[in-house]
Amino acid sequence: MAQRNNGSFAVIGLGTFGSTVATDLARFGNPVLGIDIEEKNVAGVADKLAEAIIADGRDEDALREAGVGDYETAVVAIGEDLESNVLCTMNVKVLGVKTVWVKATSRTHYRILLKLGADRVIQPEQQIGQHIAQMLHNPLVRDYVSLGNGYHVVNFQIPEALDGKPIGDLRLQEGFEVRCLGLMRGTDYVACDTDTEALHTDDRLLLLGQRQNLRDFGDSL
Repeated sequence: MAQRNNGSFAVIGLGTFGSTVATDLARFGNPVLGIDIEEKNVAGVADKLAEAIIADGRDEDALREAGVGDYETAVVAIGEDLESNVLCTMNVKVLGVKTVWVKATSRTHYRILLKLGADRVIQPEQQIGQHIAQMLHNPLVRDYVSLGNGYHVVNFQIPEALDGKPIGDLRLQEGFEVRCLGLMRGTDYVACDTDTEALHTDDRLLLLGQRQNLRDFGDSL
């Protein structure tokens, strides 16, 4: 096997999800190999990736010939075809790819992929749905990131009712067990070193805490 390229990615399945992942990884400066069984999908990204080829992810020999085993990370983005998705995952594991991310379409599919040794299984539709629901539930939530183990970092927009009030009035730690990481004022970062920092409308608080505590704080606004 050729020496593995660090920070390199093979994306197998170039539908909407896979092509987005592949082209954004390439835009960030990473070497990316794109693979799909459909010529039109390959043609759509050929000028954006280091290499794009037509091949069947179910065919171990085809993936080996494409050099998939030389890539540090493989993303199996094959969509609704469960059999193709599973076989492709098995193939990239056999080829020795160090890290394997796989798209799943159901909870059962998710469990199967974990048993096959996938390092990360993603369910884009479910995750995006949860993300949107959180922001719809509280319009002051501009965005959030899950850190695992129940903890999140949430970006809260300060409402007009709190304009001019000191950050200490929010009682973040004692009232909600939520920690302030800082706030963004336009494009400037402001540390939350003291409780006397005055808040302004449209400031965005960066808060760390568990989901329910963050939700309770958001509801209090």
